[in-house]
Amino acid sequence: MSTENKKLLTMKSKDLEVFEIDEAVAIQSQTIKHMVEDGCADNAIPLPNVDGPTLAKVIEYLKKHGEDKEGKKDDEDSLKKFDKDFIDVEQDLLFDLILAANYLNIAGLLDLTCQAVADMIKGKTP
Repeated sequence: MSTENKKLLTMKSKDLEVFEIDEAVAIQSQTIKHMVEDGCADNAIPLPNVDGPTLAKVIEYLKKHGEDKEGKKDDEDSLKKFDKDFIDVEQDLLFDLILAANYLNIAGLLDLTCQAVADMIKGKTP
C-alpha cells in the first residue's frame, strides 16, 4: 500500500511510451489501485488498451483531480473550468479518453467524457 514518501508508479502505453506518476494520484484509477493492492505494480504497468497521447491526457486529468485529495484544494470553479477545457479536444481523442477511462475504471473521467459526447449529440435528429 501507499507509504508516507511519494512512491512513483511506471505505466507503459500500448505504443511503449513510459510515464511515471505518483501512486497517490494513480490510484484514482480503480484498475491501477487493484494492481497496487495485489502487488502487481512493482515493474512497469502495461496498459495495452491505451496509447501514449491518450495516457498523457488521462494522467493530466488524474494529477489535476488528485491535487484536491492532497490538500491543494482547487476551488470548484477552477476544477470546472479545467474539466471544460480538458474535454475540448478532437472527437477521436475524446472517444479514446472514454475507452481509457472505462479500461482504467476512472469514474469521474468516464462521466465527464460521456457527458461531453451526450452534449455533442443533444438536439440532433437520428
